[in-house]
Amino acid sequence: MAQSERVEARPHGDAARYLTNVGTEVKAAFDRDRTILSFGEYLELVAAAPRTHLRNSAQYVKDVFDHFGSDSREEAGGSTRRFRLFDLDLDGEGRVSGQEEVQDAIYRGVSNFVRLGRVNKLLLLHGPNGSAKSSIVGAIMRAMEAYSRKPEGAVYRFNWVFPSEKLVKGSVGFHEHAAAPGGQEVDSYARLEGEAIDARMCCELKDHPLLLIPKPERRKLMEKHLAAAGAGDTFVLSRNLLEGELCHKCREIFTALLGANQGDYLKVLRHVQVERFYVDRRYQCAAVTIEPQLSVDAAYRQVTADRTVANLPAAMQSLSLYEPVGPLVAANRGLIEYADLLKRPLEAFKYLLGTSENGQVALEHFVLHLDQVLIASSNDKHLAAFKELPDFASFKGRIELIRVPYLRRAAQEREIYDQRVTSAAVGRHVAPHVTQVAAIWGVLTRLKKPIADRYTGEVRQLVDDLKPVEKLHLYDRGACPDRLSLQQAKELRNHLREVWRESDTYPRYEGGAGASAREIKTALFNAAQAPDAHCLTPLLVLEELRALCKDKSVYEFLQQEVVDGYHDHEEFVRVAEAEYLEFIDEEIRTSMGLISETQYRELFERYVLHVSHWLKGEKLQNRVTGEYERPSEATMTEMESVIMPQDEERGDLRRGLIGAVGAFRLDNPDAPVDYPKIFPDLFRKLRDHYFAENKKQLRRNTENVFKFLSEGRKELSQKEIAHVEGTLQTMKTRYGYCEHCAREAIVFLMKKRYAD
Repeated sequence: MAQSERVEARPHGDAARYLTNVGTEVKAAFDRDRTILSFGEYLELVAAAPRTHLRNSAQYVKDVFDHFGSDSREEAGGSTRRFRLFDLDLDGEGRVSGQEEVQDAIYRGVSNFVRLGRVNKLLLLHGPNGSAKSSIVGAIMRAMEAYSRKPEGAVYRFNWVFPSEKLVKGSVGFHEHAAAPGGQEVDSYARLEGEAIDARMCCELKDHPLLLIPKPERRKLMEKHLAAAGAGDTFVLSRNLLEGELCHKCREIFTALLGANQGDYLKVLRHVQVERFYVDRRYQCAAVTIEPQLSVDAAYRQVTADRTVANLPAAMQSLSLYEPVGPLVAANRGLIEYADLLKRPLEAFKYLLGTSENGQVALEHFVLHLDQVLIASSNDKHLAAFKELPDFASFKGRIELIRVPYLRRAAQEREIYDQRVTSAAVGRHVAPHVTQVAAIWGVLTRLKKPIADRYTGEVRQLVDDLKPVEKLHLYDRGACPDRLSLQQAKELRNHLREVWRESDTYPRYEGGAGASAREIKTALFNAAQAPDAHCLTPLLVLEELRALCKDKSVYEFLQQEVVDGYHDHEEFVRVAEAEYLEFIDEEIRTSMGLISETQYRELFERYVLHVSHWLKGEKLQNRVTGEYERPSEATMTEMESVIMPQDEERGDLRRGLIGAVGAFRLDNPDAPVDYPKIFPDLFRKLRDHYFAENKKQLRRNTENVFKFLSEGRKELSQKEIAHVEGTLQTMKTRYGYCEHCAREAIVFLMKKRYAD
């Protein structure tokens, strides 16, 4: 091609300006991120931020957790910590719902590695299939990727650069001066451009640049910079940096260069190019997932047998250089995940006995020294079988077991489906409560009957009488059965943590069996394909769950023996349907505007006022007459006839109620008293009582809505039409119904609740 043709082929006009702008931004980012440095410049970075540049892999992973922070959450098992990295929406991947205890266990394990100065165990996440083991590790890797692109997440490796012989002889245009440890200046080939370089060799293990400094001097340098930064007593230097050596290939190159330069260490360093790298799962850089396979996860190949390195200096070509390859190598200085580790033959991962304890893998010609956090996953069946093998005794001291059960709170389970089951994903409108109904059924399948023998006194009977749906509500929002007195409910809540954890030490623990989120998502998407359906509705989902319950040969959890209502999965479909009926009944009634939450609150506040003065033996002022009178027994009795459980004494109810209000004030001294939050069960009784007394009006209003949505609109008066339109508008704007799913919900409600 002629020169003129080459010029014409270049972009011009808008394209040229665009490419120029992009090129300018890329170059600015390259320089801003300090991507390429000489060894001396890197030492300056270490001196300025030793805490950042002296980390091993465990310290790096811990800093990822700390960087994104954490929140305290109140769960059924007590207060726990949730790390925000599991809520990040990165690369289109959503949050990890629940599993706060697992997050904390991983963080504790990594923190132990930091305190020890090295990774000495493999973290093994175990649980039933589909319990989010891989999702948890994936979230950590995504957070590592994001963190590595931030200034505080910078991490460096080094390469060997061999300049063109012409440049070396002419000594022109390639000298970069930087401060060396002794204060002298070192010529550096780090920033030579492509045509000025004969060969560039990277370190596959991404060895830390400081390993180029002899061990005694290295320790002094690190301790000096840490002390200057005020971190000498708090930062634990890793064994990898204190005692580590260069990899086999880098050691051979270093030794050859030192010999070629007559022992001149500074001349060796000028061949070093320090390069920033970024954690990247796609390109397997410091974040690698290994699927079950039959071979050891590292190997090597001879570099000097490759003709592409023919341009190496003569001193290098006489060496037998080997470069390690494989997942273990790619994951060095980061994190490696062994997915379904125990599905592999034992011989394929026996090398982990040494690797997990001392970070070494023996190959034929040399030993790999690794610095990486090791996480594996397994289902409980394979783990149980592994424990029966004689070799498990050797592994158990090198493995940290972390249990990952299914979620046991419907609100958390629902979050999983809300992320995936959207109108865009299923191609049609998603009606309210679709994911909620699926979550309720899923969690019910995982619950176990409480172990009553673990408790004493009245609590034993309270726990033993818990039905599956009652246990679900207890876990989800601390709600106790309506049949309990306030004192009994308080006693049961006091033992909620024990109920939550009672089977933790059992092989068949709660959350270890049941429907997985994968199976339920499949049911949801199958329901979305129902022909002639305008919306994905809860009734379609319930039909799909009924069909799932019939296939006992495929789903092992369906083969469980029914125990006092637990594991009765077909019945759980009916329970989920009943819960759905409660949801739509309340929403439709509220949409009709018959009574507001404010009115309930006012009635209840008035009742509490009378009870408070009754307990104190004080009079209260009549709001109408202004006279001081005794608390109205009629007012209190009328309210108690609605909210008081059977067999409870009025005095006990009143004292318990005021005690609960007092406890709320102690915990929230500056907040107004939130009666619906303190007494959700009592407020629900109030609502149900009111609507039961107005059933005829409710039925008439519901029939009017149905007529409006069908062919009977002409039968309605203008007033009735206006009321119906207001009801439907509220259902749409407040709850998310469309006309089609509103009609289905109303028909279902009429059939189940308001039919004659």
